Amino acid sequence: MKVILKADIKGVGKKNEVINASDGYARNFLFPKNLAVEANTENMRKLEAQKESNQYRKDTEKEEAKKIAEKMNKIMLKIQVKAGENGKIFGGVSAKDIAEAFEKQHNIKIDKKKVDLKETIKTLGLHTVQIKLYEGVVGNIKVDVIG
Repeated sequence: MKVILKADIKGVGKKNEVINASDGYARNFLFPKNLAVEANTENMRKLEAQKESNQYRKDTEKEEAKKIAEKMNKIMLKIQVKAGENGKIFGGVSAKDIAEAFEKQHNIKIDKKKVDLKETIKTLGLHTVQIKLYEGVVGNIKVDVIG
């Protein structure tokens, strides 16, 4: 019997996947626990419509991320820190500092986890930092660390 899964089931399949399940397993386990529905024409049509709407949403989010990435490439972010005489920073500039400064200076909220910083910035000067906006979309901003 073909069924459409409503949830991820370990060893069986993922949500919205069409699988072949034995009649007994489907009737006695999957249907009573509301983990699957029968793969008839009506339910298959609903599944296709849902997949299309999910794809459309993903496409619009990706386009939005590309627009933000283009804006980011032109942005210069200035961060004021305390530094010693030889240009070495006390502490460092972390991903959290960059995300907060970006929100304050340009009113664009960025999650600190999306700032791709290998290690904290510990020197004064101009640094290029990548920000992962969406799957496959990366924006670069220039961070000017001044003392």
